[in-house]
Amino acid sequence: MDLRKLKTLIDLVSDSNVSELEITEAEGKVRIVKGGTAVYQQAVPMTVAQPAAADAAPRAAVAAPAAPAVVEATGHTVKSPMVGTFYRSSSPGAKAFVEVGSQVKEGETICIIEAMKILNEIEADKAGTVTQILTENGQAVEYGQPLFIIE
Repeated sequence: MDLRKLKTLIDLVSDSNVSELEITEAEGKVRIVKGGTAVYQQAVPMTVAQPAAADAAPRAAVAAPAAPAVVEATGHTVKSPMVGTFYRSSSPGAKAFVEVGSQVKEGETICIIEAMKILNEIEADKAGTVTQILTENGQAVEYGQPLFIIE
């Protein structure tokens, strides 16, 4: 694949809300993951000898990567009620609704989610202190995605 074409694809992914792109062409396969690494695979016919059954088990154990440690967040999780774009403030130059350490009351606006050109104010469903903000400003969010931790 032409390097100019590859650079254009990388730029398109980095400037969009797409998190992963995979393209297969005659000369190879390209997979670009935002925040990850680009992988280029040359299409070359190969013959691979199948390992014996006794040989396969030890190799599988070594090849499996260790699962990342999951840290459980304590406190109440405020989740996205819809799919859209997450914003921490009412306009680009405005102060964020809440910061880490902010005291919030139940019903207080803590962010905005834009869906279909409509700005939806998301309110805290519990009073407390914001201990974590789990989403970046301008990031696309899914239904049920954790946004904040309130203790």
